Amino acid sequence: MTRRRRVLAAICAIIAVALAAAWLLWSNPEPSRSQAWPLVTLPTIAGPTAKPNVCEQEPSSEPFTPTRIDIDHIQARIPVIALGRDGNNVPSVPPISNVGKAEFAWDKPPGLMPGSPKGNVLLNAHTWPDGSALGNRLLAKLKVNDKIAVRGDSTHLCYRVTEKIEVVASNGFPAYYEREGDPQLAIIVCSGTRLGPGHWTKRTIWFAAPITA
Repeated sequence: MTRRRRVLAAICAIIAVALAAAWLLWSNPEPSRSQAWPLVTLPTIAGPTAKPNVCEQEPSSEPFTPTRIDIDHIQARIPVIALGRDGNNVPSVPPISNVGKAEFAWDKPPGLMPGSPKGNVLLNAHTWPDGSALGNRLLAKLKVNDKIAVRGDSTHLCYRVTEKIEVVASNGFPAYYEREGDPQLAIIVCSGTRLGPGHWTKRTIWFAAPITA
């Protein structure tokens, strides 16, 4: 048989197999359980609020640097940036930008770390007048008993919101800076009436205690 005939014969064989398969599919559109073809499982694409339930896993037993935060009903993988304090010894806030409005600022050491045995881990976020910042979502949705999962590079610690309060900004709130009491998160955002850039009449603070079991 010449090379050309062998090629033509191979092509004809392929066509015959394809036609036979098509006939089987047409004549048996619903294969029985024993005839069913193997299924291909496609990977699940995680959305912005999808996350594993890390709070059922073993938590960190040591202080750690937070890098992202998951909050029930709000958002997963919220970035956390470590910042120092300004000249008035006040924890710095995220940048005034489209990136910064979606981040938490953490008061890095000498501020306290998640997993510290006592005192408040200080976090803050922006509130924007158009309602588009992380602080706006917290004001709308973060409630007492909600879970917060604070994650590090290879560890985590979960908290449950125990208290939400609103205070007059001009009065301050020294308890936010507590370093000797029970360990907890203290998250603060601007609230009330906006009087000008960065100038709001009130502050809303959430306290959250570690989940130990």
